[in-house]
Amino acid sequence: MTEQMKSLEEYKASYKRSVEDPEGFWEDQAKTFHWHKPWDTVLKWNFNEPKIEWFQGGKLNITENCLDRHIASRGDQVAILWEANDPDQPSEAITYRQLLERVCQCANALKSLGIQKGDRVVLYMPMVPELAVAVLACARLGAIHSVVFAGFSAQALADRVNDASAKMIICSDFNNRGNKVIPVKAVIDEAMKKGCPSIEHILVHKNSDKDMALSDHEHWWHDTVDVQSTTCPAEVMDAEDMLFILYTSGSTGKPKGVVHTCGGYMVYTCYTFRNAFQYQDGDIYWCTADIGWITGHSYIVYGPLLAGATTMMFEGVPTYPDYGRFWQIVEKHKVNQFYTAPTAIRALMAAGDDIPAAYDLSTLKVLGSVGEPINEEAWNWYNSHIGKGKAPIIDTWWQTETGGIMITPLPGITDTKPTYASYPMPGIQTVFVDAEGNELEGNDIEGLLCIKFPWPSILRTTYGDHERCRQTYFSTFEGLYFTGDGARRDAEGRIRVIGRVDDVINVSGHRMGTAEVENAIDEHPNVIEAAVVGYPHNIKGQGIYAYVIVEPTDKSEATLTNEIRDVVNREIGPIAKPDKIQIVPGLPKTRSGKIMRRILRKIASNEMDSLGDISTLLNPEVVAEITKGALT
Repeated sequence: MTEQMKSLEEYKASYKRSVEDPEGFWEDQAKTFHWHKPWDTVLKWNFNEPKIEWFQGGKLNITENCLDRHIASRGDQVAILWEANDPDQPSEAITYRQLLERVCQCANALKSLGIQKGDRVVLYMPMVPELAVAVLACARLGAIHSVVFAGFSAQALADRVNDASAKMIICSDFNNRGNKVIPVKAVIDEAMKKGCPSIEHILVHKNSDKDMALSDHEHWWHDTVDVQSTTCPAEVMDAEDMLFILYTSGSTGKPKGVVHTCGGYMVYTCYTFRNAFQYQDGDIYWCTADIGWITGHSYIVYGPLLAGATTMMFEGVPTYPDYGRFWQIVEKHKVNQFYTAPTAIRALMAAGDDIPAAYDLSTLKVLGSVGEPINEEAWNWYNSHIGKGKAPIIDTWWQTETGGIMITPLPGITDTKPTYASYPMPGIQTVFVDAEGNELEGNDIEGLLCIKFPWPSILRTTYGDHERCRQTYFSTFEGLYFTGDGARRDAEGRIRVIGRVDDVINVSGHRMGTAEVENAIDEHPNVIEAAVVGYPHNIKGQGIYAYVIVEPTDKSEATLTNEIRDVVNREIGPIAKPDKIQIVPGLPKTRSGKIMRRILRKIASNEMDSLGDISTLLNPEVVAEITKGALT
């Protein structure tokens, strides 16, 4: 099993060694896994192309390390503990032996439908055990999984299917989410009508008692998977073979397919899981994320299973049937590590202190936060009312592109400070630079957060467009991976991530590219032009504020704004719907035609007294008109 630090001295020693001898440090972690063939070279890299290869020449299958290697010692231990959306529905406990058998059945079913190594498979499913099974089944065959959050629209789904040239979609018929029953298969049908020519088969898990007819190329899970053999040999993969593609929003309209590979991702997610959460045998670990996001990939499926943990999956939402649902589950299953987003914490905090007080939360040993920097008020509430001052909060910072946790306190080892992600994990060489790329030395500084040396789970490329990967992450500052975030380092060396410096909005911990939302708004027939910015939101962290120019119409402003929201819902999904839409006569632009989003952000944040010099704008008079009608 990978190294687990137990003291501040061990952390300091591990970090020191990881910087002085990174190859030796990560080689020692990699040796604890099952490899069909050892690697020839630990690391070859340059950030200019970029080209990064870890454990080059090594042969493995990640599912053998998640499942097969645990059977002898923990075959009857619960691997996945599933809690349904409906609190009256029984939980499901799946042991490591049972999970391996289900994964093999699913892999055999995929093979029977023509899926083989290198094929791309898109998954569009609710948080049911079959989603985790399907992810692992793809990995067992060497097929490349691409999970799309089952709240995205048919258009967004079709875009991702076509970008990956996926051969198959795995979905459910319906999705139970709170008091809603969401017609998942209907979204698939709509996406197919938009044109997904690479799709040959659709596998449908029956998640309801509703009747539904399937066409010839569509197959029920229970008819196709459940009849298969429970053994399936694992495809031997190269350490640098693709494991999955996960799409994330960028500052341009087209989502980026972030690519992670088998060997390095395996080593890093297991190491960070064991250390960030200080997981011990017998613990019950619960991450509330959706597997449609990187947090679910790394810290519901791969990291915990690689470490031989019991990992929980939850189908529902924190507010159904009431605001005590999370705490009821913690009490019911005696959860030890709890990992959620600041958005959820703020929503539950607003519901009152009496709700968590009604539940026994004494088993909690570690509280985690992920997706965005947590504000101080929420941190203090989480600490007092959930952890009772006894469960350290790990405010984790990382990205889809990093694959795993990069900066975090280590519970019981390093100190914690509200709003600070604190210290880099071993192997993470953070560096602060100014806008010109000059390194800022020492502590008590603020700058742009970069990483100057590769770690095993760094992204390898953006699918089908390597130049976009280079331009986005490696071209801003020579020899550095640029995170896109601004950050502060305090006098003691703790790091606080301030937020994005590009045109990306962090909504409830999920990144939305402003261009992507603007492109969707532009689909409305009455819209001439739109500009989208983020603004402070009490629950979501950042909300979406849209400034929209429309052509003359008899429609009321209320009708227009409702229609625009509907268009965004259709094009991307409900997560991208603007919170505020202001119809404006024009947009502030430079003389070269660039929209001055800085000014729009100030207006959206109700900071009209600090707009700065607007005299150089092409149309400075429009600023006063926008300010007058601002929705603050």
